Amino acid sequence: MPDPKTPSTGAEPTSPAAPDASAITSRTRPLDETPTLAAMAVELIRTPTALVQLSADEARQVVAFMRMVVVPKDTVLLREGDAGSVNTMLLLLEGQVAVDTGLAGGAPGLEIAVIGPGSIIGEMSLLDGAPRSASCTTVSIVKAAGLSRGGLERLIEEHPRVAAKLMVGVAQRIAERLRSLGQQLLVYSQIAASLQARLDQQRHET
Repeated sequence: MPDPKTPSTGAEPTSPAAPDASAITSRTRPLDETPTLAAMAVELIRTPTALVQLSADEARQVVAFMRMVVVPKDTVLLREGDAGSVNTMLLLLEGQVAVDTGLAGGAPGLEIAVIGPGSIIGEMSLLDGAPRSASCTTVSIVKAAGLSRGGLERLIEEHPRVAAKLMVGVAQRIAERLRSLGQQLLVYSQIAASLQARLDQQRHET
């Protein structure tokens, strides 16, 4: 029986909506409040999958401006085609993220890779708010060190040389990704040309 003191609205209770990535990244705390994870971030940010050109001291200066982000499983961190609503670069510390890209005609996305600790996602968000080129979804609980655009601005003010090296590293990552994409497109074009040549040959034979 309903409580007479509580007015009835006639509406059934609803389950709370799952938080989106922007809500998750807004509930953060300074990374250096967890010294073990802060030390891990210093090591991981200098690995080949991240920003290897930073020295240990420079990495510590960057990490001082990063915040801890904890993301539940099956959360879409980035969605292909969306403009940058989350202006945060994430360095994965624990857990895994699936990266996939959509296919033409509304077909299901094609999984490109599953990445883990030491990988960086969302670095383009430090540069612009252009639409995302792929989707990233957590496949487990993820802990990450996040550097927001605001954090980058404070890093520029206090440590301009380190900030410059960081941005050079981000630019190099983007260039490498574009180079890799160009190589993949070249392979696809060669395959298409080979298939077309075979079709032409079959037409001549018949």
